[in-house]
Amino acid sequence: MAKTYRTVPGTIFDVVNYIFLGVFAIAAIVPFIYVVSGSFATDAELTKRAVFFIPETFSLAAYKFIFSTDTILKSIGVSMYVAILGTAVNLFFTVTMAYPLARRGLMGRNTVLNLVVFSMLFGGGMIPTYLVIRELALLDSYWALIMPGAISAFNLIIVKNFFQELPPGLEEAAKIDGCTEIGLLWRIVLPLSKPVLATFTLFYAVGHWNDFFAALLYINNPEKWPLQVLLRQIVLLSQAAAGDLNAMDPNFVKPPDQSIKMAVIVVGTVPILLVYPFLQKHFAKGVLIGSIKG
Repeated sequence: MAKTYRTVPGTIFDVVNYIFLGVFAIAAIVPFIYVVSGSFATDAELTKRAVFFIPETFSLAAYKFIFSTDTILKSIGVSMYVAILGTAVNLFFTVTMAYPLARRGLMGRNTVLNLVVFSMLFGGGMIPTYLVIRELALLDSYWALIMPGAISAFNLIIVKNFFQELPPGLEEAAKIDGCTEIGLLWRIVLPLSKPVLATFTLFYAVGHWNDFFAALLYINNPEKWPLQVLLRQIVLLSQAAAGDLNAMDPNFVKPPDQSIKMAVIVVGTVPILLVYPFLQKHFAKGVLIGSIKG
């Protein structure tokens, strides 16, 4: 194998690139480390020290306050249910719509694609959407958090482009062997689409996990609140709730408000972070491979 020599400009570019990416990575990870450390700190330390990465006094007061009841565990279960079911619905509708649109000979294909692009530019708005949800009797239902965003137009176009890039010879060979359209999709297309499906599984799951505004609009029953809405309420009501607990238990020590906010961020972020390592190997490939051709 011939030995590869690096030019001076190329070496300088690599060094500058590594420095820039390193600084960017540090700027991204340092705030999160501070938030995690602050969630285990005491009120006095948060007041005294502006920034730190290891607390002097380790305290679980904020987490004890958050998990003082089983309400948050129920909300985590609601968020997991909505994220899993919602992601499954998203992938089903995205795949079943993208697959026929990837066929260039489909009658009315361009009209449908134009309608998809139109939906990216114009939306009904919050009030018309709420009225539709109400007329469909979906208020206080988990389906109100899933069905309005069942398909993302942008994700649909990327998946369609990915399907178009698959070798046409595979389809011809499968049809010669007697494979139906559904069989072709299930046995040939989907197994070859793992990178793009894994990528948009992560996109859809993160979207459902982080969404709180839809639940704020459509869910009135506190027992059906997802995690993000409940954590928002904990931040807003921490002082009053701590006062109530103090009246009930004189030995109760009120955790610092800032520590509660940091613990809330950790509780809301860590579960979805645990999913990323399982999909990371497909992530970059899945995003890029469907965006080369139109």
